[in-house]
Formats: sequence, structure tokens, C-alpha cells
Amino acid sequence: MNTNRFTFTPRLPVLYKFLFLIFVLQSFNSQAQSQMITPPQLQKGDTIAILATARKNTDNNLKPAIDLLQSWGLEVVIGSTIGLDYNQLAGTDEQRAADFQQQLDNPNIKAIWCVKGGYGTVRIIDLLHFTRFKKKPKWIVGFSDVTVLHNHLNTMGFKTIHGIMPITAPRATPQAKETLRIALFGEKLSYQIDSFLMNRPGKATGELVGGNLSILYSLFGSPSAIDCTDKILFLEDLDEYLYHIDRMMMNLKRNGCLESIRGIVVGSMTKMKDNDIPWGKNAIEIIEDITKKYNIPILYNFPAGHIQDNRALILGNNVTLDVNEKFSTLVFE
Repeated sequence: MNTNRFTFTPRLPVLYKFLFLIFVLQSFNSQAQSQMITPPQLQKGDTIAILATARKNTDNNLKPAIDLLQSWGLEVVIGSTIGLDYNQLAGTDEQRAADFQQQLDNPNIKAIWCVKGGYGTVRIIDLLHFTRFKKKPKWIVGFSDVTVLHNHLNTMGFKTIHGIMPITAPRATPQAKETLRIALFGEKLSYQIDSFLMNRPGKATGELVGGNLSILYSLFGSPSAIDCTDKILFLEDLDEYLYHIDRMMMNLKRNGCLESIRGIVVGSMTKMKDNDIPWGKNAIEIIEDITKKYNIPILYNFPAGHIQDNRALILGNNVTLDVNEKFSTLVFE
């Protein structure tokens, strides 16, 4: 027995090396499989489709947005949902889904720019199929209710752009417009933000996910819900009661999202409402209170959301968030 023991001992290091090699290869393959897919950057001469996934747009108000795209050397196609009127929505669910599907499958369309938010995108998400999109992805652009598409496509492994929409283009700041162009054309995107008293210092790197808090909240528990693990979470919202913000942040806490993220970027919390008996905290104070137990960097007052200076964010992209007392940076890899 002693002879056998000594005979096999020299071979163990070889076995360990073999097992270690398998582990490394599996880890590499796992990382490669989880890599988010970047749609092709736009080139001059490419075509963007403008359409509605939610609220109707019956006004003749698209010229500024069309002029902006054309100034970048792009062509524009107007979807069949523009001008449709079905109560609050831009046509029936079937009409909105059909228009989006047509532009999604059209190989000549290189990006889809959602005309406005409101409500309604969630009503069509299960009517869409992404078979051709997976083979030839394209940029999906918008914010607010478009968070449904951002989150759904994130679960499929594709990047999207959170940025201004056609109806907000006329009043958007030059910086908001320019950052959308930078994101679409694949140029380097980074931000330096002034310090804010309630910021929580720290540095973290991870995939940027998120969008409108109300939409995120509504998607948890569905196939479109994002995985928060090791992510940098972006949040913004509009026209909500303050206790609703507390409720939604508590939901993020209780479902484990806040436990697993690496950092938070908070955009605008615009036109918040309160009850006759005040809640006692504003939106930023609510977020600060619920996240105070987590040792992660938090950047407040980032210029994105329902404001004129709605800077573009590439959701699904790896970013480095560095929050310090002098200024903060958000750098896209």
C-alpha cells in the first residue's frame, strides 16, 4: 500500500494543473457569454426610424428632431404609428407592435428612436419577437416608458441608449443632443459632474442598468426584469408621490437588488408630489435613507431624466463610477 501511495503522488500536480486549466477555460467562456452586445455604430447616410410605442403623437412637431438627425448626416423614416389616435395611445397594441416589428426587422433601419413615453410599451413587449434583431442588432433610443425596452433587451444581452426623444429634442440642451450623437456614432462617452453634499464617495466598475424607477418597479417579477448583480444602477423619475418613491425603493431593497449592486447613479427626480400630511423627506433623502446601510458609491443629481439637460447613457455598457468630494466621473469603457 505504501508503494502505491508513493507511486501516484508525483502525478497529482499534473492533475491539479489540468483541473485548473479547465476552470480557467470555463471562467473565460462564462465571461465571453455574458458580454453585452453593442449594436453597430451609425455612419453618415444611415437611416433612423421614429415611431411610437406608447402615448400618441398627433401633433406636427417632429421637424426639429428630423432636422437634428439630418444635420448629423442621417436619413429619417416616420413609422406608421405617428399620428394614430387610440384614446391615450398611438394606435392599438397590435398597431404599435406591428410598426415596431417592421422597423426592427428592416435591415435598412439602423436605429429606432421612440417618439415619446407616457405609458403603453409594456402592453406590446410580449407581442414582439427579436429573431432578426439578434442577428442584426440596432440601437433602441429613448427614456421614461422606453425603460421597458431597455430592461427587456438587457436581459437578452444587448445595449441600448437612454437619451432624449424626438418630442423633447426642441428644448433639449446642446449637451444632451451632442451626447446622443456621440453614443450613436460610437465616440468616447464620459462625464465629469460637480460635487453634491449628499453624494457617497467611492469607486466602482460594472455594467450600467436601470432607467425610470416606476418602470423598473413594475417589471420586477417579469421576464423583462433586470439582474442587478454587480451592476451600477441608474434611477430617475417624474411626477410621483414621495411615498411612492419610498415604496419603490423598499421594493428594490426587499427583492435583493440593492444588496447586489456596486453603485448608484441618481438622475432627476422631477415634479415630485406630496400629501396633505407631508412624507417628511424629498426623493433624494428617501433614496439616501434606504441605501445608507450599503457601502457603495452613490452619485446624485446626474443630468439625465425628465429634464432639458438629459445626457445620453449607454445602458448595458461597462462604466467606472468615481465619486469624490471635488467632482465625480462616469466613464464608459
